[in-house]
Amino acid sequence: IGHMTAHTKGFTVIELLVVAVFLGVAAVIALLQMNTIRTESINKEKRTAINAIHYSLEENFYKEHKYYPETIKDDTLSTMDAALLTDPDGKKIGDSESAYRYEARNCHDGKCKEYTLRATLANEAEYVKDSRNK
Repeated sequence: IGHMTAHTKGFTVIELLVVAVFLGVAAVIALLQMNTIRTESINKEKRTAINAIHYSLEENFYKEHKYYPETIKDDTLSTMDAALLTDPDGKKIGDSESAYRYEARNCHDGKCKEYTLRATLANEAEYVKDSRNK
């Protein structure tokens, strides 16, 4: 009868290191993907809010008043949800630190002829909407 060599069961240190490195790389990639998805979601939320404000200004406020407001407050755009005037960080449009900016131009007695809406996006250029009627 031949010699039987004893085999130990288990993993070598090299195999364990390879698995640990693989899991570490996979975790880093997953975190980066989650961050990218979160950033894209926040940017989409900002674009949606700016589009809603723009639509309400053009299709409701301007059609009714024939001018644009000098500032936007909670009750300025009654046809849209006022919560959209607050950015994802909780800053209201008009606050200096808000990601949303309303820049009215050619104003006289609170009545303006044009405006630009802006949203600061992460890892992208600013999102901008201009008044249709100038």
